[in-house]
Amino acid sequence: MHLACDAFNGKAVGKLRNIKRRDGKPFAVMFRDIDSLRLYSRIDPAEEASLLSWRRPIVLLEMKKDIQQQVPVLLNAGLKLIGAMLPYMPMHYLLFRKLKTPAIVLTSGNFSDEPILTDNSSAMEQFSNIADALLLHNRDIFNRTDDSVVRIIDGKERIFRRSRGFVPAPVKTDLNMEGIVAFGADLANCFCAGKGKKAILSQHIGDLHSVETIVFFKKTIDQFIKLFRIKPSLLAVDMHPEYISTKTGLNFGNIPVIKVQHHHAHIASCMAEHRLDEKVIGVAFDGTGYGTDGKIWGSEFMICDLNDFERITHFGYIPLPGGDKAIEEPWRSAVSWLYRVYGRDFLNYSLPLTNEISHDKIEMIIRMIDRNINCPLSSGAGRLFDTAASLTGLVHVATFQAEGPMRLESLVRENFSESYPFDTGKTICFDKTIKGIVEDMLKNTSIMTIATKLHNTIILTIFETVTGIRAKRGINKIVLSGGVFQNKYLLTRTMELLSDKGFEAV
Repeated sequence: MHLACDAFNGKAVGKLRNIKRRDGKPFAVMFRDIDSLRLYSRIDPAEEASLLSWRRPIVLLEMKKDIQQQVPVLLNAGLKLIGAMLPYMPMHYLLFRKLKTPAIVLTSGNFSDEPILTDNSSAMEQFSNIADALLLHNRDIFNRTDDSVVRIIDGKERIFRRSRGFVPAPVKTDLNMEGIVAFGADLANCFCAGKGKKAILSQHIGDLHSVETIVFFKKTIDQFIKLFRIKPSLLAVDMHPEYISTKTGLNFGNIPVIKVQHHHAHIASCMAEHRLDEKVIGVAFDGTGYGTDGKIWGSEFMICDLNDFERITHFGYIPLPGGDKAIEEPWRSAVSWLYRVYGRDFLNYSLPLTNEISHDKIEMIIRMIDRNINCPLSSGAGRLFDTAASLTGLVHVATFQAEGPMRLESLVRENFSESYPFDTGKTICFDKTIKGIVEDMLKNTSIMTIATKLHNTIILTIFETVTGIRAKRGINKIVLSGGVFQNKYLLTRTMELLSDKGFEAV
C-alpha cells in the first residue's frame, strides 16, 4: 500500500509529511514517464537502464541546478538528489492518464517506524479521515515489500535497499550455505537464509524499534523458512548483546549459534557477493557496530577472510555524550571533538554551534564527558561527518538518518583537491582535521570548500592506510563496505585512486 500526493504541491507534501509523522526524510517520487523525468534530472545510460528495468527501483538522481529551486523543500529536504521511479503497475499508468501533474509522491502506506499496512480494514481505519480517497484491492497482501532503492556509482548499480523487484531472487555464491539463517542487525534490518549455494535475502524489514516491526521481522523469517523449505542447522547473529535480532536468533531453537562482528560481516558479505575466498584488506565505514572490545566501531581497516579478521587500525575513539542521542543530535559529537582538541577554549569561538546551541547544554555535555556519564567510545566514521555538519551549521539536530553526511555530500565541489591534515599511528587521529575546519569557519571559508576538503581527507586516509597495509602484508585486493560508502563522491574518488595505484577494489 502507498500514500500519494502531487509531488510539486508544497501544501500537499506538507500534509502527507504530517500524516506519516515523518520529519525530514526525502520522499520518493514517481514520474509519468522517462521524458517527464528528463525535464528535472540528468540521466546517464546506466541510470536509464535501472529506471526502465523490470525491477523498477527508486533511483537516486541528481536534479538539474535550475530545477532545484522549483522543487518544494519538504519533498527532498532541499538536497540536490531526488529518488525517482517510473510506473510499474497497470494502475499507475491508468492513474497518470487522469493526472495533469508529471509526478506524484508515492511513499509507503504506513506511519514512520511502523510496517506498511497490508489489509484494507486497517487502511480504512487509519487513513479514511485524512486522505481524500482510498483505492483498495480485492486481493489480499501476503507479504509486504518496500520499494527498492539504487544509485549508480562508478558506473555500477549499487543497491541501497534491496526489496521489491530484487527479493526473493537469490545471490549466487561459491559457498555451501544450506541451513544457515543469518538474523541481521537492528537498523535497516534484513535477514538471510541459505539454500545450497544461494543466499536468499529478505526484503527490507526496517529498524527493529517498534513492536509491529519486530512482529513483522519474526513472521517473515518463519515465512521464508517455510516457503523455501529450509531446515535451519546454523544461526548467525550480530555480536551486539542487546540487538532484538540477536536475541531472536539466540532464542530461535536448539540450534548452534555463531556471533559475528558487525564490520567483519560487512566485508565477508561483500566477498561472498563477488565470490572472493582469500585474504583481503577490508575497509568498513559506517556509524555504529559493536566491537570485540565492547566499544562502538565504524571505521575499520582489517585483514579479512571469510572465517576471521584482524583489525589493523581505525579512527581514534571519541566519547559519544548520550550514546544514541548523539546520533540524533550531531552537536553532541561536535562538542566532544571540540573539547578534546581545544579544552574549554572553544566556548570563546564564534561558531554556528556555540552561537546556536545554549551554553547550558554545552556545559552539560562537558560535565558528562568529564564524569564519563553515558559517554560510550566510538570510532564511527559517520560521527566524524556528523561533527563536520554541526561545526558548519548544516545540522545540529538530525531530522532523518544520516542527514548531516548527506548535506555535506550535496555541497561537494568537483575538481578541487585540497584536504585537511591528519595523523596516523596506532590509530588515525583527526585532531588536525577538526582544527582545520574550525579555522576555515573562523575565516568564513565557504561551506562547500570545507565539505570538499573533508571528503578529500577521508579519501586520502583510506588510500594511505591501505597502501601501508599492502606494503607490509602483500595483499592487493580491497573490499569497501558500510553505509558511508553510499556517498557517491567518496566511493567514486576512492575507487579511482585505488585503481590508479594498482589495487583490485570492489
